[in-house]
Amino acid sequence: MAMYHGSVPPLEIYVKSPPLLVLLKILGFSEFIPKGLPVHIFLKIICALPGINCNNLIAALTGLNCCLDPSALDLFFAYEPLSTSTKNLVHLAQIVRSGVLAKYSSPQIYNLSNIPHDLPLFISYGGQDALSDVPDVETLLDYLKLHDSNKLNVQFIKDYAHVDFIMGLNAKDIVYNEVISFFNRQFN
Repeated sequence: MAMYHGSVPPLEIYVKSPPLLVLLKILGFSEFIPKGLPVHIFLKIICALPGINCNNLIAALTGLNCCLDPSALDLFFAYEPLSTSTKNLVHLAQIVRSGVLAKYSSPQIYNLSNIPHDLPLFISYGGQDALSDVPDVETLLDYLKLHDSNKLNVQFIKDYAHVDFIMGLNAKDIVYNEVISFFNRQFN
C-alpha cells in the first residue's frame, strides 16, 4: 500500500537518505528538535541545493497554504514546531522509502480496511497539501470503501494545504464547524 506521494524537497531528501538516519543514531540524537543547531545546519545545506526554494519554509514543507493569517505566524513560531523523537522520523523515512504503511522496524503492514466499519470518521484533506497529498488520501479512502456511509464524512478543500487546516483564517467555518456538526450527528 503506497502511502506517500508528496513532493516536499527538504523532507524527501531527509527520508530518502539512509546515511542521515544512521548519522542521527550514531550521534545519539534521540530527539529531533526543529529549532536546534543540527536542524538549522541541515536546512542550510538542503536549501543551498539546486532546485530547492526555502524562502517560504512552511510552503516548502507543507504545500502552498492559501489562507494563513500572517500575524498568527509569529505566534505559531513562538511555540512550534515542537520536538519529536528521532524514532518518529525514522518511521516516516521507512514508510516513504518502502511505500508501505507498516509497523516501525517491522514487516507487519497495517491493514486499514480492518478499521471498524461503524467507527465515525471525518476525513478532511486539501488539494495543495504536500504532506497528506491527494493520492495518499485516495489510497486511504479506497481502504475505507466498505465503511458505513453514514459513519464516514469526507471533505475535500481544493485550495487548502497542510497548515491551512490549523491556522487558516476560514478554517473555523470550513473545517471545524463541519467536524463538530458531523460528531453531533453521530452522538445525538
